Amino acid sequence: MDHTDLYINGTWHKTADRFDVINPATEQVIASVASADIADADKALDAAEAAMAEWAARTPRARSEVLRKAWELMTARLDEFAHLITLENGKASSDAKGEAAYAAEFFRWFAEEAVRADGMITHAPASGARIMVQHKPAGLAVLITPWNYPAAMGTRKIAPALAAGCAVIIKPASETPLTMLALMPLLEEAGVPPGLVNVLPSRKTGALVDHLLHDPRVRVVSFTGSTGVGRKLLKSAADQVLKPAMELGGNAPVIVFDDADMDTAIDGTMQAKMRNLGEACTAANRIYVHETIAAEFAKRLTARMAALKVGDGTDPSVDVGPLVNADTRDKVAAFVADAVAKGAKVECGGATPDGTGYFYPPTVLSNVSEDADCVHDEIFGPVAAIQTFTDQDDVIRRANATEYGLVAYVFSGDFKRALQVCERLDYGMVGLNRGLVSDPAAPFGGTKQSGLGREGGHEGMLEFMETQYISASW
Repeated sequence: MDHTDLYINGTWHKTADRFDVINPATEQVIASVASADIADADKALDAAEAAMAEWAARTPRARSEVLRKAWELMTARLDEFAHLITLENGKASSDAKGEAAYAAEFFRWFAEEAVRADGMITHAPASGARIMVQHKPAGLAVLITPWNYPAAMGTRKIAPALAAGCAVIIKPASETPLTMLALMPLLEEAGVPPGLVNVLPSRKTGALVDHLLHDPRVRVVSFTGSTGVGRKLLKSAADQVLKPAMELGGNAPVIVFDDADMDTAIDGTMQAKMRNLGEACTAANRIYVHETIAAEFAKRLTARMAALKVGDGTDPSVDVGPLVNADTRDKVAAFVADAVAKGAKVECGGATPDGTGYFYPPTVLSNVSEDADCVHDEIFGPVAAIQTFTDQDDVIRRANATEYGLVAYVFSGDFKRALQVCERLDYGMVGLNRGLVSDPAAPFGGTKQSGLGREGGHEGMLEFMETQYISASW
């Protein structure tokens, strides 16, 4: 690997302490990566502080052009990034190529949004003063990214932060730091000045992040990951009243009504369940199918799932790569064993294969009990858990009966009824007759314990800005 050291102030820094990155398909070490400590964090903070003043002073158009160039450069190198994503994350090459393209799009979208931080001037009705409102860079931002989307979860944060005028320090997941490190030369080429973006991989995540969040120069923390970790970060962020952007866990329901187009419902469920091997907070977790079509739905979904080819993601013919590590695979297997013990039927898959790699086969479970663990927690793997329903009010109640509220999916041929159901679902996003909601142009985020704030859309840039109001008379 070309880049395995810390990236601070536009230069590469070696460390004595290093950790291994494992290919989940082969269980072999693919790189030894530098592990940042508190002293490295301080260097990054100093570099970011120095770089931000000049960057924030640039015109929005100047910042926009740098982001546009980053999109062009990344788009030209999608295959390189996809290959690296597959090596460290394990996902199939087709999935990795999709992620790389999706990741690049955040640079293009926020290149366009950088020039649209619109303010306003109004006349105060009572006092007669002018109310002037503008948006300013919030300040130095700490970005903490997960392993399931090594490229996209980084660019989804970097792009709006730079568009807003902020400098950033990125802590990538220890399982997958290589993709984010590989992005840095591209940003240099695009014109990002030294110190504006710093990358600190580390196996001492807790201490490193806690130190960063307690530095008075830091004003924003943006995190994607589990709700449990998000709660801890919010407690740390409270000490300095940091501006938080949290995209946390999910427990996505899929509701398939009896008037749904079966082909659309199966295609959408496959996409919602198997995109990224189910290792996504947006993945279909509870699949509620009207009892009159449940047998046919399960039969067709099983056929599609059973036909998927499992193997090393670098093989272009493979549909399903390994899970990211042994713990994730074993957790998925435990969910299946628990569901079966509580009455579920295995329609396909359902057994951990022998041999090397953290593989688990695409699995369909029918007759899943409401008491099954997988109904109440994220599966984060290729397991489709089917339940049935008859009553619309009851299925909405069951869908909402979770602490999570990230995304839900609804399939129905009655558009009026479908929209009414969508409005009653307590989720930040709903996929209506489609299994994909992620889009750089849309405000991605959830309700309840699925997070705070939004990523993407116009709202994504505002997470890195503060609103200033000036009361003026003239």
